[in-house]
Amino acid sequence: MTDTAERPAQQPAESIGRVVLRFAGDSGDGMQLTGDRFTSASAIFGNDLSTFPDYPAEIRAPAGTVHGVSSFQVHISDHDITTPGDAPNVLVAMNPAALMADLGRLEQNGLLIVNSDAFTERDLTKAGYHANPLEDGSLSSYRLVEVPMTSLSKGAAMPLGVKGRDAERSKNFFALGLVSWLYSRPTEPTLKWIDSKFNDLVRISNIAAFHAGFHFGETTELFDHPYQVRPAKLPPGEYTNINGNLALAWGLVAAGQLAKLPLFLGSYPITPASDILHELSKHKNFGVRTLQAEDEIAAAGMALGAAFAGHIGLTTTSGPGVALKSETTSLAVSLELPFVLIDIQRGGPSTGLPTKTEAADLNIAMFGRHGEAPVPVIAAYSPSHCFHAAIEAVRIALKYRTPVILLSDGYLANGSEPWKLPDVDTLPDISVQFTTEKNHVAADGTADFWPYLRDPETLARPWVIPGTPELMHRIGGIEKQDGTGNIDYTPANHSKMVHLRADKVARIANDLPPTEVVGDVDAEVCVLGWGSTWAAIDAAVQVSRRRGVKVAWVHLTHLNPLPNDLGDVLRRYRKVLVPELNMGQLCRIIRAEYLIDAKSISKVQGLPFTAAELEHEIEEALR
Repeated sequence: MTDTAERPAQQPAESIGRVVLRFAGDSGDGMQLTGDRFTSASAIFGNDLSTFPDYPAEIRAPAGTVHGVSSFQVHISDHDITTPGDAPNVLVAMNPAALMADLGRLEQNGLLIVNSDAFTERDLTKAGYHANPLEDGSLSSYRLVEVPMTSLSKGAAMPLGVKGRDAERSKNFFALGLVSWLYSRPTEPTLKWIDSKFNDLVRISNIAAFHAGFHFGETTELFDHPYQVRPAKLPPGEYTNINGNLALAWGLVAAGQLAKLPLFLGSYPITPASDILHELSKHKNFGVRTLQAEDEIAAAGMALGAAFAGHIGLTTTSGPGVALKSETTSLAVSLELPFVLIDIQRGGPSTGLPTKTEAADLNIAMFGRHGEAPVPVIAAYSPSHCFHAAIEAVRIALKYRTPVILLSDGYLANGSEPWKLPDVDTLPDISVQFTTEKNHVAADGTADFWPYLRDPETLARPWVIPGTPELMHRIGGIEKQDGTGNIDYTPANHSKMVHLRADKVARIANDLPPTEVVGDVDAEVCVLGWGSTWAAIDAAVQVSRRRGVKVAWVHLTHLNPLPNDLGDVLRRYRKVLVPELNMGQLCRIIRAEYLIDAKSISKVQGLPFTAAELEHEIEEALR
């Protein structure tokens, strides 16, 4: 059939409630960009969504190999969701390596769209195939659609003056155009973005490839009809699509405004934390100062110095950097200054899995300092919650004059979701007053300044900007006398200071809200979570309860100190399950603290939990 006028009328789009797509290709194929653009168009359309970027640690793994595969998974829906989906319904594989790496994730009878041009003998061999899977029947359990994306992209762009190699690079936009047609995505946001992002022939090539992919979907007979995921019925308000690192950076900017203090970030670039430095560097107009230090230790020292000077002192890093910053964190404990260390966790130990997620830094956050050096620890649980977690970390640091460790992870940092912009008037006032007057009157009636004279409620010491007249005082890591701040090695004073610093952190628990229990308070099983396990737990608990299973769920933001009522809450349940992306670090703390026979559910694969994994664990616990 050559005349398009003779084609049967195209079927209208079928409405579906949700779909999970995974784009996979070589790390040079632009899969992260493709997924991000599809996500942005879906966010503008009004869908609820959750994403999972998944890319190799190597700067450039060998092209065409499984180790070089970069993937982006996105879950869009017309209802509230929290996870990027357990199994993709659609896999777009740009080469054999992508097919080899990600086919096992695709659901049975799922839609498999492949770039057939890439399935050459050479690329098949590099991916580890002994036969062409497009021809040997091994893909019969999937709905296979072969599309020559490379040649069609070149055919669309080269007549416009684009060189063959440049036209070939636009094949990811061909894939994006095709999938945009298939799932009824608006095209204007993507075309507008391409027009603003690229110049000259690259822009022309990408636009031509995107149009070619979209029209290929319209005119080919490979698909029966397109699909449509209608906008979600979200609460009214203004929304933006946000990832965890961006939300965290904005939360820090907001914290500075709420505290009426300048921010200083000392940071050394490290995956997956570097984006916070990049974002904060854009906000000088909000009193933010950033400095890329020569190493992790220098970055922490600069942040602590800024805290001494009256700024909100921040440093960002991932696991290896936390280890390097531990001496400075210990110094901050001794100095009792507000200092926030942000740890975007990744797989370890050592270099480990730089681009893969893990939440195994709780031990080092809790105990990774010499001596008795307790530090408040809080954890963000979703990309959007990173905003509020940042404010809370700064609030505690300022109010209690203490270093604080804020935990996020790679899954939160890079994953995105719609975020309703908060009403600024509802955000807390976390401002503090600097000490400007002498605070101690001696027996003879003379007044002087004691740098460790404490607030009776919080045990926080005064905060003085250097240079304040008549308020000079010593600073350093040697043990000080309570009150005066003079050097004091005596046994009784050291014991007193150790207990005071511990008591100050413990008192933060009095400042925390009651523990919230989600689900059935009369359940036999309670799931106790922290951090990014929130998404999978939420999905698993919802599904289990719809099946008639009674289950309760408690999710912690404050890990040190723990909420005052947590022990009483957990003792209500016969079984407590603790899913963690580590070997059971919180579970050991809970067992030791409350003598509860909590069961660890551990996963250390560089991947988040799936909802199905936790549903299974809940069912097993009830047997």
